[in-house]
Amino acid sequence: MAKGLLKHQERQDALSLLGKDLARRAKSKCEICEASGVPLSIYEVAPVPSEPDYDHCLMLCETCKTQLENPKRLEPNHWRCLTKSIWSQLPVVQVVSLRQLRKLSEKQDWAIEALEHAYIEPEIEHWADSRES
Repeated sequence: MAKGLLKHQERQDALSLLGKDLARRAKSKCEICEASGVPLSIYEVAPVPSEPDYDHCLMLCETCKTQLENPKRLEPNHWRCLTKSIWSQLPVVQVVSLRQLRKLSEKQDWAIEALEHAYIEPEIEHWADSRES
């Protein structure tokens, strides 16, 4: 068990080294909902590479991160921001936005409409379709 804890701590340390660059990229705002003036934390987007990768990480507010990690706590109205974030220039933001819009489109008409209007590059679709097993 200690070996797993050590690996986890090493990964967290490696992720924290990306923190300043990620905060700079995010302009100290949540990269999904653009909340500012709130604590942000690093969120790795699956599939997670063996080594922490800047291009697979987002800076998220607690609300976005909690709802991504616990889909049962999903508050659809919070995610209306996806209609804007799906157009982000950052592939990692597009991937998370696309995944969330697909989930929400099962019950939310606005999410269906956002998906219909979005143009997604094939590489982004492929990444969004891939998951860690």
